[in-house]
Amino acid sequence: MSTSTSGVLVLLGAPLGNPEDASSRLRTELGLADVIAAEDTRRLRRLLSELDVVPGAQVTSYFEANETGRTATLLEQLREGKRVAVITDGGMPSVSDPGFRLVRAAIDAGVAVTCAPGASAVTTALALSGMPCDRFCFEGFAPRKDGERRRLFGELAEERRTMVFFESPRRVADTLRAMAEAFGADRPAALCRELTKTHEEVRRGGLGDLAEGAEADPPRGEITLVVSGWTGPDASEATPEAMAAAVAALEAAGTDRKAAMKEVALRYGVSRRDVYDAVLKAANPE
Repeated sequence: MSTSTSGVLVLLGAPLGNPEDASSRLRTELGLADVIAAEDTRRLRRLLSELDVVPGAQVTSYFEANETGRTATLLEQLREGKRVAVITDGGMPSVSDPGFRLVRAAIDAGVAVTCAPGASAVTTALALSGMPCDRFCFEGFAPRKDGERRRLFGELAEERRTMVFFESPRRVADTLRAMAEAFGADRPAALCRELTKTHEEVRRGGLGDLAEGAEADPPRGEITLVVSGWTGPDASEATPEAMAAAVAALEAAGTDRKAAMKEVALRYGVSRRDVYDAVLKAANPE
């Protein structure tokens, strides 16, 4: 389908908190738009005031609860030839924020889509964390339900890339605890909150220590978690002989067998049952 030359959808990268991070193009696009779809209209008006922009656009709300229904209205306005700008509370639309549905609908309808790039909590936290940045993956918000969250972290236990997550202050302590259980309490991580704002803070340490810190001193504001990737041996190295020897070494150092098998399972990225079978085989060779 050919792309329309009339209506244009513009994704606006908004400052995470400090309005001085706004680009000159963001100011221009806010002034050019016929319609501004904002995740929070009050926050948008505050940003417009801080940027000294007086838009002539129609301002409408566009957030998680009304995104599905409002997408159709915005798409119709795009088809009518209007310039529609989408802006979230901070960072890029579509990245764990409203925007994806409208982008997909616009593309399918042949409407032009462009972007005025800006700040990103993902890359900002990644750069501040001190973790390797050459390869990383963004996992968004972890599931709210405990079982689903544990299942996801189990699947990511052998992920070698640095991982970036968003989380709410209310759930961050539980999430860190679940991460410590799945990835190991000593896995390096960083809790980044209120990035670019007055109370910006980065807490670095092992997942276990960060979980304890989040319980003792609950962090407030918007939170991004950065977790180091798996650095243990490849699964191909998880031979029964190697696992049994690792358990024996931990037991010799004073660790009880159950804890030793759990640690070895995490180290090699295998199930505890695999480690148990390896220990059993070593104790009863054929």
